[in-house]
Amino acid sequence: MTQTLWTGLAITLAAGVTAGNCMVPMKFAKRWAWENTWLIFSLVSLLVLPWVLAFWTVNDLFGVYASLDAKQYVVPVLFGAGWGIAQVLFGLSIARLGLALAYNIIIGLGALLGSLVPLVLQNREVIGTGRGNLILGGMAIMIVGIAISGRAGRVRELATGQAQAGHSGTYTVALLLAILCGVMAPMLNYSFAFGQDIAKAAAQMGTSPVRSGYAVWPIALAGGLVPNLLYSLYLLRRNRTWNRFDTWIPDVSFAALMGVMWMTAMALYSAGSVYLGALGTSLGWALFQIFMIMTANVSGVLTGEWKAAPREARRGLWASLALLAVATGMIALGNS
Repeated sequence: MTQTLWTGLAITLAAGVTAGNCMVPMKFAKRWAWENTWLIFSLVSLLVLPWVLAFWTVNDLFGVYASLDAKQYVVPVLFGAGWGIAQVLFGLSIARLGLALAYNIIIGLGALLGSLVPLVLQNREVIGTGRGNLILGGMAIMIVGIAISGRAGRVRELATGQAQAGHSGTYTVALLLAILCGVMAPMLNYSFAFGQDIAKAAAQMGTSPVRSGYAVWPIALAGGLVPNLLYSLYLLRRNRTWNRFDTWIPDVSFAALMGVMWMTAMALYSAGSVYLGALGTSLGWALFQIFMIMTANVSGVLTGEWKAAPREARRGLWASLALLAVATGMIALGNS
């Protein structure tokens, strides 16, 4: 493998580690409800930081945007909005199915579709070749690893009494909701992958290829901002938690830190996709998801979440990590 590929893998690993831990600060919120934290997190990660990053790194940002046709904004904005809706559905799915099962369905579908769709639509010539078969094999092992991870998490939930009781609605409806979320979740990657006209325009204005992708995020995430804000505002009104904002310290710092970590992960992912080459927005997404899942699971082990889990669950956890490591190697080799 070339030095460029190793650089791409390292950057994508850093993105996965950051994303896998970006929700940890929420555990330390003392007074704020979920919706208070999510509102500030959304404003920081989806509005403030994307624009700051683009202004700081992209030459003549407004000139880049002015050079584009309106239709070149439509696709990334719409896909971004679809991803924003998936964010809302994610929380609803967890409430109805439990964390392990919902996470398994949503992350599994999101990882698979988020990788395959750009691969098929943008690099179809790879399918059917030796490297294409290696990549698809790696993706298949990735899905098996995610499934085993979800199963292990479910066994742990049931054994430790953490399994959530179902809320209103039938199991079938809840399952369909999770599947819909899984289908929509990778729209964040579609927004970035199919918004590359913006990145190309930035490169034509003299911005380096690694930084050109940062011009996509303010547009893509603008679509995702709206559903997240509306849902947070709805919960603030329904739960009457506006008054929690009377006390800002220290909870605002945790929400802001979540936003910084999440946007840092996205910035690293977009940079890593450049180093990974022409398949960066498909294989990079698969690797990003693998590293994020592995990080979240290892963090859970280190923080004692698996301490009381039965042996069956722990065996499943380590088996899933091993499979995800194998999938990483196969996808990386297919990209070399």
